[in-house]
Amino acid sequence: MGKLQLIATTVFGLEAVVARELKWLGYEDQFIENGKVTFSGDLRTIAKTNIWLRSAERVLIKLGEFNASTFEELFCGTKDIPWEDWLPMDANFPVEAKSIDSKLFSISDCQAIVKKAIVERLKTKYKCSWFSESGSRYKVGVFILKDRVTLTIDTSGVGLHKRGYRKLVGVAPIKETIASAILHISYWKEDRALIDPFCGTGTFPIEACMMALNIAPGLNRDFDAEKWGNIPESIWKEERELAKSVIKNDLDVRISGVDIDEDAISLARYHAKLAGVEDKIHLQRMSMRDISSRYKYGSIVCNPPYGERIGEQNELKRLYKDMGKIFRKFDTWSYYIISSMQNFEKLFGAKANKKRKLYNGRIQCNLYQYFGEKPQKKLSKERG
Repeated sequence: MGKLQLIATTVFGLEAVVARELKWLGYEDQFIENGKVTFSGDLRTIAKTNIWLRSAERVLIKLGEFNASTFEELFCGTKDIPWEDWLPMDANFPVEAKSIDSKLFSISDCQAIVKKAIVERLKTKYKCSWFSESGSRYKVGVFILKDRVTLTIDTSGVGLHKRGYRKLVGVAPIKETIASAILHISYWKEDRALIDPFCGTGTFPIEACMMALNIAPGLNRDFDAEKWGNIPESIWKEERELAKSVIKNDLDVRISGVDIDEDAISLARYHAKLAGVEDKIHLQRMSMRDISSRYKYGSIVCNPPYGERIGEQNELKRLYKDMGKIFRKFDTWSYYIISSMQNFEKLFGAKANKKRKLYNGRIQCNLYQYFGEKPQKKLSKERG
């Protein structure tokens, strides 16, 4: 099987971050759209990107694209695709559809039509009239935007935010993929200090540590495409061995996470242990108001409570005002704060150098970016 068209799906607002990650992996041929980055690759690319992408949601194979404003056009366009190249006779192929600004707006009807078209295609190729669907899963995606149909197969299975270390979830967690994207946006480097004063169950500190140590986020989980006969097992094994070989186990990092909730800190320590970084990061029960650091330069990265997640608005406003006072004591540091609070800057007491709109779950937020000083060259030995 030769060149493939692949799609890395993203949270809206993070497309450029995922595109940058793909370039780091060597995939320059890209096309960026809302919520996705299309790129070229081969079978090995499927394994490599699933194992290494930190900020993408899924990796899909793009099988076809065509215009359809009637169910007949949808059926015929789907049937023309060589599904037998990917789906074996026993393939389990559920169909999920989305439709935006299209004449074909009924999701259930679109799913049924695509399913029927695939079955009819496979009947002809496999010379049978019934399929057990008892084998591996090949989740088919149907995305219709303004009557333009894109058909895909999901190689990831469970979303890529599922690294395997977060077994227990606390209140209002941030997704691992979004946390990694924010860390990329911050341009935080492994030789600088990092503090999350609202670390909850540990996502920011753990993701930062995995980035610093060059631990591939998908190293310890499996993917739907691993169970397919199309991709040799040797490819997955080789890519995992390569990922293990580049881990920087001896690197010292300066990453701290604090939270006022003892249960949250206990979960954070448990998750850090599962991620294999429990000896690398410092996690402590502490109020945000008590944080400090001996390092001159660093970054504060956090997801503080916001309106939808805290009951008392007066308490929330008081917290944000105190954040501004405390953070400004770190006068040479940078701060990166995600919040849905529309008047965040007023409460915080400072206008951000830059804002970036993104979604945390279904909540529209802004990433407020406050830029600190760049470390002076003469202080480079301090690694601060």
